[in-house]
Amino acid sequence: REQARLRASVVEEDTEQWQRDPHFSGLHRVGGVDLSYIKGDESRACASLVVLSYPALEVLYQDCRMVPVTAPYVAGFLAFREVPVLVEAVQRLQQEQPQLQPQVLLVDGNGLLHPRGFGTACHLGVLTDLPCIGVAKNLLHVDGLVRDELHREQVRSLQRSGEAFPLTGTSGKVLGMVLRSYNNSSKPLYVSVGHRVSLDTAVRLVRACCRFRVPEPIRQADIRSREYLQK
Repeated sequence: REQARLRASVVEEDTEQWQRDPHFSGLHRVGGVDLSYIKGDESRACASLVVLSYPALEVLYQDCRMVPVTAPYVAGFLAFREVPVLVEAVQRLQQEQPQLQPQVLLVDGNGLLHPRGFGTACHLGVLTDLPCIGVAKNLLHVDGLVRDELHREQVRSLQRSGEAFPLTGTSGKVLGMVLRSYNNSSKPLYVSVGHRVSLDTAVRLVRACCRFRVPEPIRQADIRSREYLQK
């Protein structure tokens, strides 16, 4: 019920001037979020929020801290486990260094590509009212989408960085895009709309943020949360 209620607030198109520019002129700060867990400990995690400059992709801000995780992991409801602590991280940044607030957030997870059309990227986007993009490393099996031989053949057909194809469910709705983000990686990314961004813009921006397979804001959030755990 909560997902359905919040789902009504999702905006699936571009709302910012920079999003409509072919070179993203006016975009200066891109955020990435991630949670890293300690093996064998489901009650705590390291929540990480980083903000990178754009287009240089240099880290301007990082916030890594241990947080309690109270909700159990239930497939399709990951947001209830992770989003509250990520919202708190965004709010801390807004209070302490508002000039570094990201203009868009990249989320390690799905947006509209979700059983009820409301994944973590949508949830975080609606609660923070920031443009959000879902970037997943694996295909979520929803609306008839499966990693069958046809899907694998389509993935193999992506020869160069930036090539993509739409994920169309049996309902006929395009739920996301499969993107080859990096020439040296044959494993694609699954990009979907979170909030206040169109799918085309989401795919263009994710590609523009990739030095490796995973876009740099998410990659840096992941690296820094793992380093924090090791310390």
